[in-house]
Amino acid sequence: MTTAAGNPRSTIHPTLRYRDAPAAIEWLCAALGFARHAVHEDGQGGIAHAQLSFGNGLIMLSTARDDAWGQRMVLPGEVGGRQTQCCCLFAADAAAHYTRALAHGAEIVDPLTTQDYGGQGYSCRDPEGHLWWIGSYDPWA
Repeated sequence: MTTAAGNPRSTIHPTLRYRDAPAAIEWLCAALGFARHAVHEDGQGGIAHAQLSFGNGLIMLSTARDDAWGQRMVLPGEVGGRQTQCCCLFAADAAAHYTRALAHGAEIVDPLTTQDYGGQGYSCRDPEGHLWWIGSYDPWA
């Protein structure tokens, strides 16, 4: 059966903006375990476009700018840390992931707990306040 999504490796790519995108890339890779898939600098010390992979998932990010796209988005620090969405990561070993995030200074919002629906999980904020949920529950299983 054909679907509108076709058959790419990953069909949803959350996109984030950061004041200091180079530092965000470093932290996301060190603390949460992302890998650089593509990073394109903007020639002004920022990031024009970056793609970071986590398993077969991918996020995209760039330096926050006051351009047409940037005017549609706000950074967590501009709205008291509130969010309208959250990126969720599947980690087979949520406890080990939690330990790694703590070691890199993640602000823990919800400590690691066993979930009623299965698996373990926790939430944290990255250095610019974006909210992340990390857990071992696999919704596809």
